[in-house]
Amino acid sequence: MQRAERLLDLIQGLRRRRRPVTAETLASELDVSVRTVYRDIAALLRQGVPVRGEAGIGYVLDAGFDLPPLMFSPDEIEAVLVGMRWLSERADPTLARAAEDVVAKVAAVLPPHLRPILLDGALFAPAYCKDSAVVDQVDAAAIRAAIRNGRKLDIAYRDEAGAESRRMIWPIGMTFFDRVRVVIAWCELRQAFRHFRTDRIAELTAREERYPARRADLFRRWQKEEQEAATRRAMEQHSVQGEAVPVQ
Repeated sequence: MQRAERLLDLIQGLRRRRRPVTAETLASELDVSVRTVYRDIAALLRQGVPVRGEAGIGYVLDAGFDLPPLMFSPDEIEAVLVGMRWLSERADPTLARAAEDVVAKVAAVLPPHLRPILLDGALFAPAYCKDSAVVDQVDAAAIRAAIRNGRKLDIAYRDEAGAESRRMIWPIGMTFFDRVRVVIAWCELRQAFRHFRTDRIAELTAREERYPARRADLFRRWQKEEQEAATRRAMEQHSVQGEAVPVQ
């Protein structure tokens, strides 16, 4: 790898992260020694690239720094292709159209020799059992807007057993599966995080009221609870297996 290319990859490695990253991690990604990373960081600092580092914590690129647009590599083009085709098959109509627009915009800036990788690409992401896919009764685009803006949603929900309830939720994320989409939210009724399938939301009203917490903080709390729950399930399963199979 040429040194100039390696320096650009190093900047990209810093740019894609929001938290400090160690020299050891960067060295592993670039397939170079830690000493080389130290030298490359020093070279970037001499060129005025605002990299901050602290012993034992790692390096971080100051906000606001960016490079001129860089050309996509073939692998990056194929990543865009697969991602956008995946969304086109599974997302709501608004997001699916946006995925098509992304492909068109990327194709417009690609040189002729790279454009066929995107427009005639041979990588696909079909949705299995598409004919049996569930249909949303509400506009999922409104849910995504509420997630972006940190606003409450008033929903009428029907659970798996068919029981109906009215919920005020704080949407913090959405998960896309092959057949369904699931909203991750704090539920005021249950005073806990809950998951709501979009096809089971009968009615939806987007409120102007923002929920009283940062979405990023709520998302981290949800992740922590999910990890703790997964650990408990693993321990319970291990305990059951241990009882079923006595140690000789």
